Amino acid sequence: MIVLKAPQDQVLGALQAVSGIVERRHTLPILANVLIRKTGNQVELTTSDLEIQVRTTVQFDGDAGNLNTTVGARKLIDILRALPADQTVSLTSNQNKMTLQGGKSRFTLQTLPADDFPLVQEAADFGPAFSVPQKALKGLINQVHFAMAVHDIRYYLNGILFVAEGKNLTLVATDGHRLALAQAELEVDIPKQEVILPRKTVLELQRLLKDGKDDDAIEMRFAGNQAKFSFSGMEFVTKLVEGKFPDYNRVIPKNHKFRLTLGRAPLLSSLQRAAILTSEKFKAVRLTFEPGLLSIASSNAEQEEAKEEIEIDYGGDKIETGFNVTYLMDALSNMSQDMVCIDLNDSASSALLTIPDTTGFKYVVMPMRI
Repeated sequence: MIVLKAPQDQVLGALQAVSGIVERRHTLPILANVLIRKTGNQVELTTSDLEIQVRTTVQFDGDAGNLNTTVGARKLIDILRALPADQTVSLTSNQNKMTLQGGKSRFTLQTLPADDFPLVQEAADFGPAFSVPQKALKGLINQVHFAMAVHDIRYYLNGILFVAEGKNLTLVATDGHRLALAQAELEVDIPKQEVILPRKTVLELQRLLKDGKDDDAIEMRFAGNQAKFSFSGMEFVTKLVEGKFPDYNRVIPKNHKFRLTLGRAPLLSSLQRAAILTSEKFKAVRLTFEPGLLSIASSNAEQEEAKEEIEIDYGGDKIETGFNVTYLMDALSNMSQDMVCIDLNDSASSALLTIPDTTGFKYVVMPMRI
């Protein structure tokens, strides 16, 4: 049976859309496969890692019959990538084998039964659906994703807090050393939601969401421990992180004594140069703020040193403090604005980075002892 016949780029695009969650090595071999359900010319592709499930439905030429099977997702993608983009490819099924053919190239792959594929058990009581522009959600994710924890024992930090209420949508991420908050005001009222999206889900949404037209919406529904997203012909079901996220409002410092505004790009460039001579384990830079001048210094175990100076519009007290340079560069790299504000109290206090004339972004970074 001819499962599908289509241009290489169309088949590759559909497979890539669902295969981001597929691990090359897994305790269950079938989870390395993509579930293919063919009903006439409609082909449904599904992948799962037991906690996240991604599905897309596409129309391809092929035989009129129905078929359910699974085949290695990464192998298919690797083969398709190696074939010419303008070539028509076909996928045919015969017993427990699947053959991919394009031009004079032919590849025969092993299949596993579709009945053995472990689909995610979807919640029965999803709440009301609401939609936000894909561009808005992707923009918020881009502003905070870098502050998520990685494999932290405090599992609720390994993701993003998603808070929707009224017309406000707020995303917060923290790893205990820094915190990023991004907020957008939407045109529609959103039912009150407060959930923690897992790190892998966040990164996959960031990859899949489009930042084009504002009318490309993503529909969301939440259950007690699950979320369902529908967008661009995709259906995305994910388990939520259980636990209590820290009170981010208490972490964000207020009433700073000193504020300065400076160019984001010059500051980022200076930090990137100073970072070259930081030690691998101790990514610290010393920042000295004094009237008219910001000095950035770094050193390492080999007694090598770097020093950068930036002229600034600042008339406050001299403050000498230290920060993890990676934390500062992460925030500045994920901003697109020309200017950045830095609020400070003293050398022992955290710094608050914001964007001038914008209330929707806050970034807090804790100081380091140097």
